[in-house]
Amino acid sequence: MASFALFLFTLIVLSSSCHYAIGSPNNKTFLSLASRIGINYGRLGNNLPSPYQSINLIKSINAGHVKLYDADPETLMVLSQTNLYVTIMVPNHQIIPIGADQAAADNWVTTNVLAHYPQTRIRFVLVGNEILSNNSDQDKQTWASLVPAMRKIVTSLRARGIHNIKVGTPLAMDVLRTSFPPSNGAFREEVAAPVMLPLLKFLNGTNSFFFLDVYPYFPWSTDPVNNPLDFALFQSNSTYTDPQTGLVYTNLLDQMLDSVIFAMTKLGYPDIRLAISETGWPNAGDIDETGANILNAATYNRNLIKKMTANPPLGTPARPGSPIPTFLFSLFNENQKPGSGTERHWGILNPDGTQIYDIDFSGTRPVPSPGSLPKPSNNVPFKGNVWCVAVEGASEAELEQALNFACGQSNATCAALAPGRECYAPVSITWHASYAFSSYWAEFRNQSSRCYFNGLARETTTNPGNERCKFPSVTL
Repeated sequence: MASFALFLFTLIVLSSSCHYAIGSPNNKTFLSLASRIGINYGRLGNNLPSPYQSINLIKSINAGHVKLYDADPETLMVLSQTNLYVTIMVPNHQIIPIGADQAAADNWVTTNVLAHYPQTRIRFVLVGNEILSNNSDQDKQTWASLVPAMRKIVTSLRARGIHNIKVGTPLAMDVLRTSFPPSNGAFREEVAAPVMLPLLKFLNGTNSFFFLDVYPYFPWSTDPVNNPLDFALFQSNSTYTDPQTGLVYTNLLDQMLDSVIFAMTKLGYPDIRLAISETGWPNAGDIDETGANILNAATYNRNLIKKMTANPPLGTPARPGSPIPTFLFSLFNENQKPGSGTERHWGILNPDGTQIYDIDFSGTRPVPSPGSLPKPSNNVPFKGNVWCVAVEGASEAELEQALNFACGQSNATCAALAPGRECYAPVSITWHASYAFSSYWAEFRNQSSRCYFNGLARETTTNPGNERCKFPSVTL
């Protein structure tokens, strides 16, 4: 269990990359809202259904709440014809101007809330998205404006007689500096006093929620050989006991949630309610992204729904019986999200609306048998060589641009493609791009380079070279 404890100590920094508004809160209303699992509806794809089709799909899976990453007027209009609860978001770039000017907050509320409310059942306004995960000088200006912006949004809502919309902000697990054991949970020093204290005071004073983006996949995948997968998927027969509190944990999510509760308690706010604004498990990913597969995604999300819709509520070891509003991430696989392969594979639906795996958000149906799902082959790390090649059917014009980029970063990257050199033939954009992608990735992977190239590249374990032309590879 020593390696397991070591892994849990790293929870905080690796799990970075929802809210039920109650005017005069009563427990019955809160329980009703919290038991309705929500879905994150992102739209970073060029092949996704229309908002009208997407909202109908959300209704078909029995989700009770939808969280948007903006306040898209077309989507909000469609939602006005449903009984879905709705969460909207103030973009990060608007936090500073809204924080500095009540008129800017009033204008945002008029345009994005009053234009749709109450026909659209808006219940939460989230100000920004994971803004404490970035720390440039510009980002730190946004940190300072966060709580002032939240206050001004609340002031604007109340001035218009709206008291049943709560205001919050979603934060990632990297807001913590320590998280294991859960009782050691503490916020990072650079944000604890200047940002978290005023934020917690605001949330406490407005009876709102601490919104958390929490992904057990990330800490588990740092050492999948020694870290028990079943503990991350709510299937473990083993437990972990916090040595300081004696609290017993049966799953990784509860440990992560309680570490935030203990961090809030250390700053004097032990009672602020939690809401999970994002959680989920990737259904696919790059070759080195162990455990990203359909069976694990289905298992995690099905068991999550079962846990969060239990009646009476289960809560966590630190807060037994406490309901936790939860938003699953995400509705679709979004093919235009940058980054590693998992970034584009968190969806429960394909772009054509078909389910990647059977799931019911009501929590009333028995959890389906996993027998019909593909047996995973990547629950242990891949060992061997990996190449980066052009995807089939890619635009030659776009490939040429990417080729020029890859070859322009270093004189050595594409030297073998020069006329007369070993990889010059066959003379085709696809061949040259594949060599350039593999060479660039092998050369710069240690600098966080990805085999992606704006969707033009994919990883392969099949050597694309030949006896004359040896493609560079990455060894995992």
